[in-house]
Amino acid sequence: MNEVKVPNHVAIIMDGNRRWAKEKGLITLKGHQAGFENLKELSKYIFNKGTKYLSVFAFSTENFKRSEEEVKYLMDMVVTEIPKLIKEFNKNNIKVMFSGRRDRLRNDVLKVIDDCANQTLDNNAGILNICLNYGGQQEIVDACKKIANLVKEDKLDLDKINEESFYNYLYNELPAIDLMIRTSGEYRISNFLIYQLAYAEMYFTNVYFPDFNAACYDEALASFNKRDRRFGGSNETKNN
Repeated sequence: MNEVKVPNHVAIIMDGNRRWAKEKGLITLKGHQAGFENLKELSKYIFNKGTKYLSVFAFSTENFKRSEEEVKYLMDMVVTEIPKLIKEFNKNNIKVMFSGRRDRLRNDVLKVIDDCANQTLDNNAGILNICLNYGGQQEIVDACKKIANLVKEDKLDLDKINEESFYNYLYNELPAIDLMIRTSGEYRISNFLIYQLAYAEMYFTNVYFPDFNAACYDEALASFNKRDRRFGGSNETKNN
């Protein structure tokens, strides 16, 4: 019996919350609450399966174009719900980090995410990376600006920058993504972790995120195990 390969870094675009609510006759904002509740359970399951890094797309830079009511609801959810989870994160030894730009985020949101990151800083069983006010292209631009400033200040030798070292200048130092999952039937990456997805396996499902449970994740994992990851070569050359 072949050993199951567990992806080291899983990324999820948690899509379909609003459509889930609409189909159930609920106001669309309730879909976001359902998605958040699902993430709490699903993330524990994914870490228990052996994955060490989980990145989730919580709010993109483009999401600020949504209605003022929806943006406020989502930011309020961060402020009220994240603090409730810190004890659970610590109990499960999960470190939480946030990726994205800090501009446009309310002061109370910044305080909550900073408190959560600081209070889980020493945990080492797994890392939950929450992408908030995040855009993949913006992350690459910001990394380039960081590198340019370091070179200008004679703190960095530009010749030492390569594909691997570039990861050090992104919002957080995380490994390449092995498996990217997008729910709700959309087939695009929507400016999510563009650099980190270079050799990721993609899995798309029609299931809305609030319904994407452990069984659904096992199906994604089974699909991942059927892939022959060549990384541009004739044989698999990188470890998960």
